[in-house]
Amino acid sequence: MVGQDRQDTLPHGLADAIRATASDIAEILRGAPGTTGPVPRSQWNVGEAAAHLAQANELMADIAAGHSRSHGDGTPQSLAEANARALASFGERDAEPLAAMIVEQAEAYLGAAAERPSHETLMTPLGPMTRAVLGSYLLTHMLGHGYDLARALKRPHMVDRARAVLTLPFMTGVMPRVTDAKTTVGLTARYSVRLWGGDHFGVTFTDGRATVGSRVPERADCTISIEPATFLLMALGRCAPANAIARGRVYVWGRKPWIGPRFPTYFKAP
Repeated sequence: MVGQDRQDTLPHGLADAIRATASDIAEILRGAPGTTGPVPRSQWNVGEAAAHLAQANELMADIAAGHSRSHGDGTPQSLAEANARALASFGERDAEPLAAMIVEQAEAYLGAAAERPSHETLMTPLGPMTRAVLGSYLLTHMLGHGYDLARALKRPHMVDRARAVLTLPFMTGVMPRVTDAKTTVGLTARYSVRLWGGDHFGVTFTDGRATVGSRVPERADCTISIEPATFLLMALGRCAPANAIARGRVYVWGRKPWIGPRFPTYFKAP
C-alpha cells in the first residue's frame, strides 16, 4: 500500500495530488461558458456541483484543523439531506468564486495537516479518520465530482492511476460502513482485489458483514485484477462493471469467478 515518509506526514504524493486536483477543477470551471448546464446522472447543475465541492472542501479543512463539524450521520440519506441544506443556505453559483474557494479550501486542509499530527483521529461525516485518511477522502471526493464536472463541460477529466491509488486508504477504510445490506444479505465470500501496479487488498464477507484488510485471503473465492482509475470510477458509480470488463480494464478468476461482477453492487456510495 501507499507508504509514508514519517509518521507525522501525509502519504507521499497526497498533498501534490490534492493541490493538482483542486487546480484542475478550478481550470475546468473557469473555462465554462456558464454554470446552469446539467451534470450527467445528477440532480445538480454545474454551479450546484461546484458549490457542493467548495463547501465540502471547507468542511474537511475545518475538521483537519480540529474543529467539530456535523454533517449527517454517515448514511447516504442523511448525507444527501445535509448536502441539500448546505446548498440551500449558500447562494454562490458563479464559476470564478467557486473555483477560487475550491482551491483555497484544499490549501486550508493541507495547511492544517502540515501543522498537526497526520495520525490523530478526527470525527468526519463517515466516521473516525486520521488526517491522512481524511486527505484521501478529500481527494476521492474531489476526483468524483471533478470527473462529473469535466464530463458536463466536455473537458478531459483528472482521474488517473497515480491519484486513484492515493484514494485507497479512504476507500478501503470506508467499505464496511458503506456495505449495502440489501445486496449482501447472507453473503459469505472472500475477494482478492489487485490493482494494476501492485497495490492490493482483501475483502471478506461473513453473513453479509464486510471485513477489509491490506492482506489478500490465501484462498480467495474470486480475484479481481483492475486498472486503478477504473476501480475508483466503478466504486464511485461512474463506470459500469460490464463496460469495464468489455474494455479489458478488469479481469476476474478463481473458484467462483461469476461473483466478480457483483462486487461493486455490494457497496453504496454515499
